[in-house]
Amino acid sequence: MPPSHGGDVLNQTTRLFIVTFLFVLVNSLLFPSSVMAEGFRVLDHGAAATGQGAAFSAHADNPSAVHYNPAGMTQLQGIQFSTGTLLLGGSLRFKSDLGPTVKGDFGGTISNPPPSTLFLTAHLPALGLKNLPNWTVGLGITSPFALQVEYPDNSLIAPISTMAALPLIDIKPTLGYKVNQYIAIGGGLDIYTFADFLGEGQAEVQQNAAPGNAFGIPAGTNLEGNGSDTAIGFNASLLWTPWRNAQGQPQLNLAFVFRHGPDLQLEGDFLAGGTKLAGAQTTLELPDIYTWAVAVWPIRNSQRAWKVEVDVEYADWTDFENLNFNLSNGATIPARRNYGDAWVVMVGTEYSLLSLNTLPNWDVSFRGGYVRSGTPVQDRTLDPSNPDSSYHALSVGMGFLCHNGGTLLGLLPCTSLGGKAIGLDFAYQVLLYDARDINNNQQPLLNGTWDTTIHVGAISLRLEF
Repeated sequence: MPPSHGGDVLNQTTRLFIVTFLFVLVNSLLFPSSVMAEGFRVLDHGAAATGQGAAFSAHADNPSAVHYNPAGMTQLQGIQFSTGTLLLGGSLRFKSDLGPTVKGDFGGTISNPPPSTLFLTAHLPALGLKNLPNWTVGLGITSPFALQVEYPDNSLIAPISTMAALPLIDIKPTLGYKVNQYIAIGGGLDIYTFADFLGEGQAEVQQNAAPGNAFGIPAGTNLEGNGSDTAIGFNASLLWTPWRNAQGQPQLNLAFVFRHGPDLQLEGDFLAGGTKLAGAQTTLELPDIYTWAVAVWPIRNSQRAWKVEVDVEYADWTDFENLNFNLSNGATIPARRNYGDAWVVMVGTEYSLLSLNTLPNWDVSFRGGYVRSGTPVQDRTLDPSNPDSSYHALSVGMGFLCHNGGTLLGLLPCTSLGGKAIGLDFAYQVLLYDARDINNNQQPLLNGTWDTTIHVGAISLRLEF
């Protein structure tokens, strides 16, 4: 166990955090055009992280480390499992320069299917592999690029869009290795695919045929392009813990995560009024994502812990130039995108009370977070399927972990499921998008003001064995 460095280490770590935070803040203020919400990517993959504004890559001490930082899995003992979902709702509002207002939603009051997660980690000695004490394996299933928007069939923009859906899932086999007491590394595959139990099991875009269209289809006829594919990306990560307290717990963590986004070659059909007119193919380029994170614990002992974390992400969407549908009859339906890059700054905190006298064998955590996200979507090519804008997000959350001899609701022992602990996490987040005035769009019908608000409720269940 490494020795404690006392107050000097705490002062050093606190100073490092302050310098890092000021660096992030100054960059976000001086370069706002670089901090331009970030495509259609989902940042939240667990209620504990959502409550902290998704600033979790340098902490990563629960099974969602499979997503946030696979190197963090090496902090988990035994076998651990978690599952959760996001209840996502809100409104899309477009005030056209031509006068009419169009209101859309996310597939209903609550987005359906909701973005959900499942994570499983295992420290290899817990599987009987005693000679591999530094290895941890993990498996995750997430919805990293969930998209579901709908507009009325009779709206001004119906000839451009009435619905878009991308029920994409990511299957994540991962591996973590603890190099020594200071450094851990991790990595794995990202298997992006579609499943029949999520929506229609394919990507879809729909619109109504415009008068005088090139295909001679009657105006108002529902048009649909769809497709599916499976593509493989990868991720790699590092967790560095330069200082620990006397109990060997981290007081400062530094992290780096890289996620490679592959290209999806979506193949499906082009339909009019439900009748197939041709086969269809398009390419969806997913972004490469880079994450830098620092977490510091100004307080950490056997009674309480206080963590503050700052994460910065860069998403490179510049390869996403178009979503052209190439039809089997030789025709092409153009759809320029010309996405740029985007920066996301996340700041989160967690204050935990450990094994309270009034609530023995329970840990209770209070969380808060803030996100400032940019957008890769350009004014010229903004589309109703993703009317993205920069946003501010605020989040709060609570977590409860019951272990040892604790009881759930005074009735059920927390070890009754055969495990060592059971936990529940809750979070609420509101995303306040900047109103976006468009006056030079390639589709003149889309010129006007776009305004979006999203509310997110998150819940996760965690089991330790």
